[in-house]
Amino acid sequence: MIRHPMVAGQFYPASVSQLRAMIEGMVDDKVKKEEVIGLISPHAGYIYSGPVAGATISRTKFKDTFIIIGPNHTGSGKPLSIMTEGAWKTPLGEVEIDSGLGKQILATSSYLQEDKTAHLYEHSIEVQLPFLQYFKPDFKLVPIVLAYAGGAIYKEIGKEIAKAVKKSGKKVVMIASSDMTHYEPQESAKRKDTKAIEAILDLNEDELLKRIDELNISMCGYAPAVSVIVAAKELGATGAELVKYQTSGDVTGDYSSVVGYAGIIIKGGGG
Repeated sequence: MIRHPMVAGQFYPASVSQLRAMIEGMVDDKVKKEEVIGLISPHAGYIYSGPVAGATISRTKFKDTFIIIGPNHTGSGKPLSIMTEGAWKTPLGEVEIDSGLGKQILATSSYLQEDKTAHLYEHSIEVQLPFLQYFKPDFKLVPIVLAYAGGAIYKEIGKEIAKAVKKSGKKVVMIASSDMTHYEPQESAKRKDTKAIEAILDLNEDELLKRIDELNISMCGYAPAVSVIVAAKELGATGAELVKYQTSGDVTGDYSSVVGYAGIIIKGGGG
C-alpha cells in the first residue's frame, strides 16, 4: 500500500522545487551532526514549526531507519497502531516502510496493532518526512500512531520498541512528533512548555506525565514523547538538549493565542 500525502499544499508546498527551497531555508547544512537516539520534533505548518524541526533534524547523524511516533489527531483506526508494509509518498518521493523492524516491533508488543486507517489522514508523521528526505532520500520508516491509553502503556510501548530494536541489531533514530501548548497566550504557553521541556531534558517520563496532568499542558504528542524517552534510555541515552523553541506568535506577531514548538535531541554515548 502507498500512503499518499494528505497535507501537501497545506502544511508544506506540493511543488518539489518550492518544497526543497523552503526546507533549505530552514535547515543548517554546516552544523555539527551528533549521535542521536531520539528527537522531539514539531509537526505544524512549515511556516510556523519548520525552523524548529529543521534546526533539530540538522543536528542528527542519520541512520538507515527512523521510527516516527505521532499522536492520533483524527480519532480514526486502532488507538495504538503500526504500519509494517508499504511506503509513504511525499512530493520528494517514496519512503519505504522497514517491514522487518516493523514486524519485529509488532511481534514484541502487547499493545500495538497492525492498522492502516489510523495513518491515512494523520499529519504528524507525514510532515517529518520531507525534512528527512532532504538529507537522505533512501532511509526507511516505521510509522506508529498513539491515541489515549495512559502513561503506563506508553512506557511499556517504549520498552517494547527498544527490545525489538536490540533484537534486530539495527541502528535507528526515533522521532516523537509533537507540538507543545496549544492556543494560549504567549506567556502562559512558554511557562507551561518550559516545565514540560525540563522533564524531557531530564529524560524523566514520569515527571513529564505528572506536569502534563497537573499543569494541564496541551502538548499533543506527550504520549509519543514518553515512549521515545523510555526507549531511548533502554538504548543507552545519556542526555538531552533543547535545540530550539519558538511559538506561532514569533512568526505571526500575534501573541494572544499561540502554539509552542520545541526541538529536542536525545543523545547516546557515541557523541
